[in-house]
Amino acid sequence: MLLYDLIVENKELLKIFYALIVAIICTFIVVKTHKLFKISFHNGIRYLRNAFLFYAIAFIIRYFLGVLILPGLNEIYFSLVRIFFEFFIIMAGFFLIYSLLWKKIEPEQNYYSLFNKRIAIFYGMAFVLAILDFAWQTGYFMFFSQISIFAYASIVSFNNYRKNGRKHKFLKFYLIAMLLSFGAWILNALSALYFEWDKGIMMNIYGINIIFFLLFLYGSIKVTKYK
Repeated sequence: MLLYDLIVENKELLKIFYALIVAIICTFIVVKTHKLFKISFHNGIRYLRNAFLFYAIAFIIRYFLGVLILPGLNEIYFSLVRIFFEFFIIMAGFFLIYSLLWKKIEPEQNYYSLFNKRIAIFYGMAFVLAILDFAWQTGYFMFFSQISIFAYASIVSFNNYRKNGRKHKFLKFYLIAMLLSFGAWILNALSALYFEWDKGIMMNIYGINIIFFLLFLYGSIKVTKYK
């Protein structure tokens, strides 16, 4: 109990440590998936790589730039931090779902996975959602967009695992990760709506998120070793 109280009392330090862990894990995932793409030239892997690149950027923005206490930093600075954090976190979710559905969306080969005409639509949607949250001073657009994304991603991942789980063992980790993130975003929304960001709930969310990223890291390591 003493350790729990100590962690809660130093919540800003905990947030930085949490973000550092997530950013490091995401960096490893980006490196591993990029290596796998160079071997397989599988477009879905490119979009998966982009998702974790955007997750890393989002966490650095929110938990490093967002906690700076320096002379000259004003409300405009922290407003931009919030907008850019939401933009990158929402886009990361879009890239994850795109990595599952790219074959249905892209009839032809795309040579640019970060910038192309279809991805531009998702950039626009992410920007609009982030601006709406800022204008209304809420996070509900981000929460509900991510809940919807991971609900759908969980269904798609379950179908993929049911059809190809024996052949591709990593699909199990993909499914578990999607379900965990779906649950974490629901907890996030409930914490904001009803529990005023309860510290205990937030610590559980941090733990679930770390497991989510570790599952993808484990899966990417296993696949690259196999290759």
